[in-house]
Amino acid sequence: MSGIDKKGRLDEEPFAYQLTKNHTVLISYEGKTVVTLKGKEAERLSAKLAAATGDHKQEQLLLAKVTGNFKRGNEKSAKPKW
Repeated sequence: MSGIDKKGRLDEEPFAYQLTKNHTVLISYEGKTVVTLKGKEAERLSAKLAAATGDHKQEQLLLAKVTGNFKRGNEKSAKPKW
């Protein structure tokens, strides 16, 4: 896993998750909810997270992969082109 997080961003643990009563997984990045998973996706992720219990780096990597590429540097507010 040394080549995956070259800049060490996951060491700061920016991702967090919460399992709800109705089997929904809420994933947050720096305190803001960015992804909500339900159904089969939530079950799959919760099983992987249960297997990675204790390995914080692995948990962070799983959460980062699920969120996808939402941080590309282009999340500024859209400006009208007129």
